[in-house]
Amino acid sequence: MRIRAAATVLSGAVVLSALVLPSAAQAAEHPGAATDLRVFASQSVRPQDALGGTTFKNGVVNKGKDVVLGVTGKKAVPVTFTAFDEEGVAITQAFLWQGTDSSSTDTITGGLESDDYPTCTETPVQNGYSYSCKTVFTIDPAVAFKDGNGTAGTWKLFLGAYDLYANASYDDDVARTKIKRAAKLTANASPEPVKKGKTITVTGKLSRANWTTGKYAGYTSQPVQLQFRKKDSSTYTTLKTVKTNNTGALSTTTKAGSDGFYRFVFAGTTTTGTAKATGDFVDVK
Repeated sequence: MRIRAAATVLSGAVVLSALVLPSAAQAAEHPGAATDLRVFASQSVRPQDALGGTTFKNGVVNKGKDVVLGVTGKKAVPVTFTAFDEEGVAITQAFLWQGTDSSSTDTITGGLESDDYPTCTETPVQNGYSYSCKTVFTIDPAVAFKDGNGTAGTWKLFLGAYDLYANASYDDDVARTKIKRAAKLTANASPEPVKKGKTITVTGKLSRANWTTGKYAGYTSQPVQLQFRKKDSSTYTTLKTVKTNNTGALSTTTKAGSDGFYRFVFAGTTTTGTAKATGDFVDVK
């Protein structure tokens, strides 16, 4: 973001010298993100006449969709927001965090820092300046969440800013998102072919990412729908709901009626993403 020139404000060098805390933004898996977040929040708590007046709104994480992560590979998560300040803003910062109090590391259960400072476009408006901002969090689950799966769930968007007088402002709950563990689901229907009216057995397994081990493991005691689609149709119909066993395995039966595809579908939970098995075709004689 550019710093507006004005004789009555601090020089760019002075403004930047006030930004020694927190440290310059690093990759989202930066292990000190939670500490940097706490430092920023603590630093901005000053006497009322010294507080910055920057306000934030319209925060959107990942285009409003859940952030679903497997065990390998990095995911770029876009974040957009708007800011307003009567005098102007020098720089903004963005964090994703989980916990109850952003000013204490004791109550922060997860912290992620954006790849770089947000890029903002300044627009003069009535009584001040409006900013349209964007940034990206590149999240590697193998690094960011290797210490536990408990961080799956709701995360909050923390935004901070320094105005042209180096006063800090922040809002630790501008928007929310869910960071979830990815799920996988399989389905196999047999026998193939089968006579009409005979029993078809459909088996499969539901598993989800374990960020600690870097592998997928069975997801137990979860409701999963068995669905069927006729050969010449594009629509699946739910036949029944079954639960996974203590290893995540599924097994159920149904009667053969016509040629078509059988699959399992998992609706997901607050910590785990949705999953659909590939339909398995059964030829009915």
